[in-house]
Amino acid sequence: MIEILQWSTLAVCCAAAVARIPSAVRGENRSLFYIFVLATLAILLSIDGPYIAIDQLLGGTNVTNLVLRFVIFAVIFFIGLRFIRGFGADGSRRWLLGLRGGLVFGVIAAVMVVFFVMMDSSGSSAGLVAVSGRSARNAELVEYYGAAGRAYPAYVSLVLLPAMVKAVASRLPVLVRVGALLLAIGGVSLTLSLLFPFIPVQWHSLRFIINYGAALCFVLGLAAFWMARVRALQPGVRRSSTAK
Repeated sequence: MIEILQWSTLAVCCAAAVARIPSAVRGENRSLFYIFVLATLAILLSIDGPYIAIDQLLGGTNVTNLVLRFVIFAVIFFIGLRFIRGFGADGSRRWLLGLRGGLVFGVIAAVMVVFFVMMDSSGSSAGLVAVSGRSARNAELVEYYGAAGRAYPAYVSLVLLPAMVKAVASRLPVLVRVGALLLAIGGVSLTLSLLFPFIPVQWHSLRFIINYGAALCFVLGLAAFWMARVRALQPGVRRSSTAK
C-alpha cells in the first residue's frame, strides 16, 4: 500500500514536470516547471531504493536525508511565493519573504542541521529508521531533527492558509477554487505532520499517508491553476482572475 502510494505520487509529479517542458522551453511560466521538478526529486529521495543508492554515492552517512529536507523547504517556499503573487496575498508576503520569514527559515534550518550533526548518521537508511534504532540518544535526536524538518513547511502552510480559504470562498473560476482547496488540504496535512511524535507506533503508516497525500494535493492544486490559466487563454473564453 505504502509503496503504491509512493510510486504513484512520484509518477504524478514526474508527469506534471514533463507536461510543463514545452512551456518552459518557450519561457512561459518556468517557475511552475521548477516546482514540479523539485517535487519529483523530493519524492524520489524519499523512496527506499533510490534513497539508498544515492546516499551510498554520497558516502553512506544519510546526508541525502538532509538534502531532501532542504528540497522540501524549497518546494514549499516557491509554492508559497507563487500563491502570493498569483492571488495578491500581501498580508502573507512579509511572513514569507520579509525579515520574519527569513528569520524563521534561518533558525529552523540551523536547528535541523545541528541535530543532524549530533546524531550518529552512518549507514544509509531511508527515513533514518535504522539510525533511530541504534540507541535511545539517536532516537531522540532523529525525532527532534524530524520535527525541525516539518516545522518550516508547516509554518509556510499556516501563513498561506487564510489566503487559500479566502480564494476557495471567492467567485473565481471553479478550477482556481479547486486548486486553492487542494493547496489548503495539503497545507493542513503538513501542519498535522507536527503531531507525528504523538502517533502510536501501530499507526506508523498514517505518517506516509499524510506526507504523500500532502504532496499529491500540492501537485494537483498547481495543475488545476495551470489548467485554469490555459482555459482562460482559449479564444471565446471569458478571462477571469486566475493564479498567474
